[in-house]
Amino acid sequence: MVALERLVIELLLLFVEHDALNAFLRDPRSVAVLVGAMIALCGALLGTFLLLRGQALTSDAISHTVLLGIVVTFLALTWLTGSTPDLSSPLLVLGAAGAGVLTVVLTETIQRSGLVKQDAALGLTFPLLFALAVILVTRYVDNVHLDTDAVLTGEIGMAWARTNSHCLDHCETITITEDDPRAQMTRQCTNCRQLGISPRDDGAQFREVCLNCGTYSPARAWQAGLIDQQPTLVFVPKSLGIMGALTLLTLAFVLLFYKELKVSTFDEALAHALGLRPRLLHYALMVLVSLVAVGAFEAVGSILVIAFFIVPPAAAYLLTDRLSVMLFLSPLVGVAGVWGGYDLARGSLFGVADMDALLAWANATFGLQLGAVWDVSISAAMVLMMGLFFFLAWVLSPKHGLLATAVRRLRQRYQFDTFVVLGHIDNHSGTARQAEELALETLHAHLHWSRSKLWRVLARLRALGLVQVREGQVLLTAHGAQRLLAFRHHNLIGRW
Repeated sequence: MVALERLVIELLLLFVEHDALNAFLRDPRSVAVLVGAMIALCGALLGTFLLLRGQALTSDAISHTVLLGIVVTFLALTWLTGSTPDLSSPLLVLGAAGAGVLTVVLTETIQRSGLVKQDAALGLTFPLLFALAVILVTRYVDNVHLDTDAVLTGEIGMAWARTNSHCLDHCETITITEDDPRAQMTRQCTNCRQLGISPRDDGAQFREVCLNCGTYSPARAWQAGLIDQQPTLVFVPKSLGIMGALTLLTLAFVLLFYKELKVSTFDEALAHALGLRPRLLHYALMVLVSLVAVGAFEAVGSILVIAFFIVPPAAAYLLTDRLSVMLFLSPLVGVAGVWGGYDLARGSLFGVADMDALLAWANATFGLQLGAVWDVSISAAMVLMMGLFFFLAWVLSPKHGLLATAVRRLRQRYQFDTFVVLGHIDNHSGTARQAEELALETLHAHLHWSRSKLWRVLARLRALGLVQVREGQVLLTAHGAQRLLAFRHHNLIGRW
């Protein structure tokens, strides 16, 4: 990871100055939006296939059970090495991915028994594994601090502060020993506390102690005044490096196996017949979901990361029926939610509404006791913004939206009513029952409609020139007869 970060830094320095790069990487907004965008991109791409496979909530299960993999690997490394492992160790990430795969395997094993359905199998598996993780944490790793807010919402606003430093120039490491002339020596009483005596007591025993001995990194050496030239450092947020690597891995996976993912998602039997090994591909997908869930844990928490897998693909699903377009729109919705969500958390809705002013207006208008200052979680605001984009797609989608569906149903009802009336008139025209069946005053009864509904439909049909009323009889016009004939022969309903 460090080598990859260094390579990216070297490439970026070909186009931007060192100071400008550091200013960008030390800016809380820039880092939060960039990390959130990477999480949204990975979650949207992987979540698209989860959604289409009917496994959207698998991301929920994995985001919880990865804790078991982390804890078990942590305990195993502690036992093997005899020391506490680094919490950023890649072995912990691999352990978390293994726990995600274990969740999927156990769920599918229970489901294949035929005794419970998939949703119930998932509901049985991940609470048990998560409960086991909590027991292990509280019993054997009680010195690890699990902050509730961090678990729920993460700390993406502080991602800029947790960094890896890379030295580019004047990278001198200083080591000071006791015989170094720069060593600051002092005396320390070795038995004062044990005997409860003062260092001035005649029985006090002393040993020489070096106050500043040790190895200094270039940055610490400069701060301590041990070197003359300031080192050139670039500080890369750890979350940025982790999510950058996961983003490249996710993009490579989707691009390289797009055909296999597409076929196995929509027709697993065909994928088997073509020798594409869909089960292996499925587990590879679950491993990636686990890795992204672990990588996003620190930034957006184990709960809100679920939204990054589900909400953008769900919004894109309402906007298109093509997988390739969905894979483009889904990350776009996620990144837009991240961008707008950061501003929302800071109190600005789309740059046109001030949330503090809205709170003050709501308090004054409705007598509410809301807080006077808009202060919310950044990651929660990002998810809220994604939810808003989903709502807009749900309502305004040109094909599947609520408005389009309502208009389509209204149009179909109008068309149905139209051809019911036209067909009834045509069936009874020129028959012995014409006078009774087509009488204006009794036609509603023969159609089993209310009188008001008949008058509304007839008014529209007369305006369109499809029917006419003559001597109390409702009759077809030549135009109406042509439309009815076209409907019967060619089923052109909706094209008139």
